[in-house]
Amino acid sequence: MLDFEFYAPTKVVFGKNAESRVGELVQAQKCKKVLVHYGGNSAKASGLLDRIFRSLTERKIAYVSLGGVVPNPRLSKVYEGIGLCRKEDVDFILAVGGGSVIDSAKAISYGLSNPFDVWDLFMKKQNAQAFMPLGVVLTIAASGSEMSNSTVITNEDGWLKRGYNDDLSRPVFAVMNPELTYSLPPYQTASGCVDILMHTLERYFTPGDTFDMTDRIAEQLLRTVMENARILRAEPRNYKARAEIMWAGSLSHNGLTGCGASGDWVCHKLEHELGGLFDVAHGAGLAAVWGSWARYVYRTKPSRFAQFAVRVMDVPADADGEDALCLKGIEAMEAFFHEIGMPVNVAEMSIRLTDAQIEEMAKKAYEGSGTIYGFRKIEEEDMRRIYEMAR
Repeated sequence: MLDFEFYAPTKVVFGKNAESRVGELVQAQKCKKVLVHYGGNSAKASGLLDRIFRSLTERKIAYVSLGGVVPNPRLSKVYEGIGLCRKEDVDFILAVGGGSVIDSAKAISYGLSNPFDVWDLFMKKQNAQAFMPLGVVLTIAASGSEMSNSTVITNEDGWLKRGYNDDLSRPVFAVMNPELTYSLPPYQTASGCVDILMHTLERYFTPGDTFDMTDRIAEQLLRTVMENARILRAEPRNYKARAEIMWAGSLSHNGLTGCGASGDWVCHKLEHELGGLFDVAHGAGLAAVWGSWARYVYRTKPSRFAQFAVRVMDVPADADGEDALCLKGIEAMEAFFHEIGMPVNVAEMSIRLTDAQIEEMAKKAYEGSGTIYGFRKIEEEDMRRIYEMAR
C-alpha cells in the first residue's frame, strides 16, 4: 500500500430543496458578481434557474448567466465564458448542471486566474497557480466533478479531449438535491452510473498492495451503484435510489476509494479519444472499452480480478480456477452493463471503427498521456490493441 494524502474540502449541502440555500452559500463567499453557468433548456424548463436567480436576488447578489454547455464541453464555450467574466468583473462562478457544466466552469476559472492560454493546462505546458472560487448545483449524478480535482475539455481544433487535475479546482460547495435528477432519460442515468463505477474501478485495479478498508469501501460503493441503477430502470423517481447514486458519484471521485492505491486510468484515456472523435456519452464510452481492457490486462495480477469477481460480482469462489474466475467476473460486469442499457463494445454505439480511426485514436491517446504505468504498463501499441478488441 502507498502513503497517501486525502483532501476533500468541498462543503456538501444534500437533500430536498437544497438549491434554496444557494443565495446563502454564495453570500458567504463575499463576492461582487457571480457567473451562473449552465447547459441546455432543462435547467430553464424545470424552473431551477429561476429559483437560483431568485435566491441570489433575495441576497442582493449581482449575477450574469451563460448557458449552452454541451456534453464533452467545448473549449470555445470556455473562451466565451472567460471573455464574459472579464467584461462583467465576475469573481465567483456557480455551475448549475452535471459534469460537463462543472468542467466548463472550472476551465473558465483557470482561464481567468492564470496569465496564459487555459488550453496550455490541458496540453501539460503549464501548471495552474490560482483558481477563481467555484460552487455547484448538481443536476446529474455521474462525473463526481462537484468534489473532485478534475476537469476535462474538448478542443474543436483537432477534437482533442484532454483532462487536467489540480486540487485548486475543488469546488467550495456542492448543492445536491436528488429530485433534480428525476427527469433524466434512462440512457443518461445509466451512463452516469457507469461513470461513477469507473471512477472507483480505475482506482480499484492497482498492481500493489492495498488497504483492505479502502477495498471494502470501494467494493460496497460499486455494489450500491449497481443495486440502485437497477432500481432506477423501473422506478426513475425513486428518491432513495437517486440519493444513493448521487452521493456515490461524489465519493467515487473525491479520492476516498483510492486511498493507498496507485490506480489505473487507461479506460478514461481511451474513452477520451472516442468522446473527442465521435462525441459519445462518457459513461457509455467507458462501458464500451472496459471489458476489452480488462481481458487485455487481467493476467498481470489475476488475484485482483478474482477478488473483484467474488466480492463485487458474486461469482462463486470455487469457479474452475483463478483464470476462469477472473473472466466470469468480467463477463458479469458486462452483463450488468447490458442490463442497464449500456454497450460493451464500440459497435453497440452504432460506430464502425476503421483501422485508420483506431490508429488515430491510439496515437492521440498516447500523445496525451505517454506511457501509462497503472495496472500494467501501457504503450501506444497496447492502446491500439485494446481499441481493436473493443470495436
